[in-house]
Order: sequence, then structure tokens, then C-alpha cells
Amino acid sequence: MAAAAAGGGEVVAVRLPPLSEEDPLFHDKKRILDSRNLSCLFQVPTSCSAADTFKILDTMIETARVAHMDELELYFSGDNDFGPLSSRNELESLNLLLKILNTLLLSANDGAAGVLQVIRDEVLIRLRSTELEDNGQMVVQMQDQHMEDSLLKWGKEHGVKTKLQIAFFEGAGRGMVASENMNVGDIGLEIPESAIISEELLCQSDMFLALKGLDSITTETMLLLWSIRERNNPSSNFKIYFEALPKNFNTGLSFGIDALAALEGTLLFDELMQARQHLRQQYDELFPILCINYPDIFKQDVYTWDNFLWACELWYSNSMMVVLSSGKLATCLIPIAGLLNHSVSPHILNYGRVDKATNSLKFPLSRPCKAGEQCFLSYGKHPGSHLITFYGFLPRGDNPYDVIPLDLDTSMDEEDCSSMSVTTSQTSHMVRGTWLSRFGGPPTYGLPQRLVSHLRAVLNCGQNESTPKADIKENDRMVLETLLSIFTPMLEGLGEPHDFDRGNACWDVKLALDYKDLQRRIVLSIVTSCTSGLAMLDS
Repeated sequence: MAAAAAGGGEVVAVRLPPLSEEDPLFHDKKRILDSRNLSCLFQVPTSCSAADTFKILDTMIETARVAHMDELELYFSGDNDFGPLSSRNELESLNLLLKILNTLLLSANDGAAGVLQVIRDEVLIRLRSTELEDNGQMVVQMQDQHMEDSLLKWGKEHGVKTKLQIAFFEGAGRGMVASENMNVGDIGLEIPESAIISEELLCQSDMFLALKGLDSITTETMLLLWSIRERNNPSSNFKIYFEALPKNFNTGLSFGIDALAALEGTLLFDELMQARQHLRQQYDELFPILCINYPDIFKQDVYTWDNFLWACELWYSNSMMVVLSSGKLATCLIPIAGLLNHSVSPHILNYGRVDKATNSLKFPLSRPCKAGEQCFLSYGKHPGSHLITFYGFLPRGDNPYDVIPLDLDTSMDEEDCSSMSVTTSQTSHMVRGTWLSRFGGPPTYGLPQRLVSHLRAVLNCGQNESTPKADIKENDRMVLETLLSIFTPMLEGLGEPHDFDRGNACWDVKLALDYKDLQRRIVLSIVTSCTSGLAMLDS
């Protein structure tokens, strides 16, 4: 690990994992690393000053950010955004470096350990700085927690280990707070595999024996039907868990007519209508035929539409994808863990595999969490429309996955193989709030580089280093005016913000209006950026 430097003194080799050629974004990431002259191997002199050590760390982090880029980050960041790119990307990058440093410190000599510890301490400082102000906005409410206390007691009797406790939060219902200070790597929650509801549990039931020969019913549907019966089974092993679940999940799937009316004209309206139609069709295909063919298993008074919708919302909002000890990836319900709320800057990021050594699912922290602070989980990289539809909320803070897709002809992108075009399967175009961009002026005016390049190609606005400045300005004007012709009518279609008291509105109407406000804010930012860009060109 430590070796002699050419000019005397030791150097420590810090090696990041190489890019995987199986990554569909491999060529994009490699191109960015090559263009910035970045590698995965870093030589750190043990005599390095703190300032120089931090410069090397900055380069390590920059490399890790590129390695952890997803498609949206590649699309919106372009080649010149050095980061941070998103809370998720930053947490992934810093945790990777922390893991590598911890491993190196185990076998480091005194000289190497000194500089490695300096880097490690700085990584921890930066991890603490990723925190959002979630807790200042979400006040703990005092409520009767008898059912929640019973659930925790049931969990501990079944081997659950936790450093979290259940609390109520204004505007978010239940959540979990840290009962003690926890650091990066600490296990906030540990659930035995035997307490996880999965298809392995289903296979032990008479319902599975009756339905397994029917090709038209998937395992996921069987689990949904099983959970309806277990909810109404007084002798169920999961009785306490089902009793602690809400009577209504309040997701977008339960939106009333007024909320749907408020969403008309948005993509979410279409998504909700399609999802509800799909579920109703699925229910009609199952019932009453199952009640007729298997009356002892499927009671008509139990398998109603309302109970079916409740079970759908349960699995949509609470299920997690987990690799079980058998090695099989399965959709599961995780008692207690389902109470963790989502954040765009979560404490718990990676949790999807049962530890074979302990036969338990562990939830390690990716950033510190203080005693009394709400502990957040990542539900995944989802836009607000998905979170409303299947979970029933909009996250606090800027969600980088809140995008508006554009229906543009991308054939020119497929033909263009230049560095400015898309070099992966990502050929669709989209926008998001321009306040997330670091670059407000030319040449992109806060808009995605790839979108601007696409429009320049479509409008025959090709340019290079020898293009006259006046022609570049005219090309930019054409691009900005084209975008205004798309987004100005879109903004008008969203209407003016509602000014009535939302505090007294129904939960679904309030959520629908919040979403529409978000869409309006995104579209307005595009219009404003284009208008400002045109003003720059005229000045």
C-alpha cells in the first residue's frame, strides 16, 4: 500500500474500483473521465500538506461522482459540471471513499495512517454536510402510540434490533427517529428474515397450493391476495403488523373527483387514470370467479374492491425489493422498516440484501443521524408523480428526478455521434427546474446541454470555433424562441395558482395542488431562463 516516491518519502496508493464495462453508461463515464484526465488510482505522499491532501481528495470525489452518475445526472450535468450532482450521488461517492479508506487503515503503517486518517476525517465532515433541513420543517406530534409500541414489542420478540423509535410528524404521519446518536456504517435497524413477508411465506399457504397452477395469476398478485386474508385473520402470525397498518394509505390511487379535476392537464392525471383503470380491470378479472371456484379461501365479504385497493396501496407504498438468503430477488413487506419516510437526502441508502451470516436484513447509515432526529430511507430515484401515485406524498427539498419529458424527434441524435450527442441508449429529451443548473448564461442558459445541442441540430444551427459571434447569437435566439413556443402554452395551460386556504382542504386536493404548483414552477423556470437568455442576446 505504501511505497517510496521518486523524490524520496513514502506515498500511499488509494485505488477506486474501475468502471464496469457492463454498466450501460460505461462509455459516457469513460469519456468524461478521459476528458478530465482522471484515473481510479491516486498517489498520496505521506508528507503531503493538509491543503494538498484535500486537493487530492477533491479529485478522488470528482472521480467517484462520475462513477456513480445515473442517466439523469449524465443528461443534465453535461461534461463540465464537476458536482456535487445530487444528494444520492454525493452520498454514494463519499461512502465509497470511506469504505476504501477504512480498509486501507487496517494495514497501514504509521506514516500512511496519518495521511489516510486526515482524508477519512474530511470525508466524514463532508458526509455530515449533506444533511437537509428536514427536521426543522417536520414537527413531532404527540399522539397515543399504543399500537406503535405494540408493533415494536412484537418486532423485538421476533428478533428485531433497532436504534430507532416511532414518532408522528406534521404533514407526514408516522416516521422513525434515532433513539441514540448514530454514525456512518451503524446499523439503525435489523430485521430477521423470518419476520419478512415474502413469497417464501406465501408458498406455505393453502392459497398458493390452490392458485399455483393458474398461469394468469402472478406470485405478486398471490401475495396481494394473501395479505387481504391475513389482515382479516385473527390468528395470523403477523396480526400485530397488520393491525398497525393505516386503514387508509392516502395515495394517488385513492384521489377523489376534486383532486383529479385539479390535476387535469398534467401528466400525473393521465398516470393516475391509467393506474386506477388497470387495478379495476385486474380486480374484475379475479372476482367473483375466485370466490366461486375457491369459496373456502376467498370470502366474498373479505375480497371486496375496497379491500383489494387497500392491499394494492399497501404493496405499492410499503414493499421493498430484497435479495433473500436463497439468492432470489423478491418483493417483500418489511415490518417496522415500512415506517421509515423517504428523503432526497436519506440516512439509509443501501439495504436490499439479507446478510447470510446473520440471516437478517440490515439498514446501515450512509450519513450520521443524531438522537431525536428523524431517520430517512431512500425509496429510490423517483419523480414526484410516482411518489404521489404509489406513496401519497411529495418530498421536501429539490427532487432532481422531477423532470418533464419532451416529445421530440430524436433520430438526429441517433445519427450524430459527436461528443455533444447522447452516446448511450438515452435518446429522449427532458427538462427540469433550471434553478438546479449551475450555468445560467450562454451557451446553455440553464437548460440541458444535450437538449440545446439537439435543437441546434434540428434547426440547422451548426456551429464551431470559427462561427462568427453574430451567427452564434442568432442560433441561440432560434433555440430559445423554439423552447418558448413549447413552454409558454404549457404554462398557460397550468393556469394561475389557487389562493384559497389549503389548510382546510382535503388531503388529496392539497396534494394535487402542491403537485400542480411544482409543475408550474418547473415550466415557469424554463420560460424565465429562455426570456432572460433572449434579453442577454439583445443587450
